[in-house]
Amino acid sequence: MLIAQEKKKENLAEYILYMWQVEDFIRACKFDMNCIEKQRVNPFDVSGDLKKQIYDWYENLLIMMQKEKIQKKGHLQILKNNVDELTELHFALLHKKHDPQYRQLFTSAAQTLLEMRQNSKADDETSDIEIALTTLYGVLLLRLSGKGVSKETMQGIHPLSRLLAYLSKAYKEVEEELSKK
Repeated sequence: MLIAQEKKKENLAEYILYMWQVEDFIRACKFDMNCIEKQRVNPFDVSGDLKKQIYDWYENLLIMMQKEKIQKKGHLQILKNNVDELTELHFALLHKKHDPQYRQLFTSAAQTLLEMRQNSKADDETSDIEIALTTLYGVLLLRLSGKGVSKETMQGIHPLSRLLAYLSKAYKEVEEELSKK
């Protein structure tokens, strides 16, 4: 909960990737709050009230995942909405705002995105931003599981990382502007 709150404020792409990890962790615990409490809640050295908030946060996610019937795979609707928000900003930067720096980052990432789209057999409905996030998440999982990631793979995903970092920064700026109004 604490990490998620901080990531959401600072970098929406990192937040989404973190929350996908949380979803997978809940699945790994087989939706058992005792497992979650033991591995994720109890290790926090915080007050009892904050520990209860963390417990409740995980429990609410667990319940939402069950209600949305994503116990085996898939993502919470709220996270899908976050991906859609980044996708909308992606299109705005490319087509409405004509951001040359973003356009250059997207051009650098285009070949990798095309390859990942083909490799994943993603349909036309899947946005480039979702493909970028899914690719980075796949690499993250490989690294977390101790499996090696080739130098070529790391070089290939670098443009995706840069694209998402820029997009997240732009998203944060838009959110800050909106909060001033």
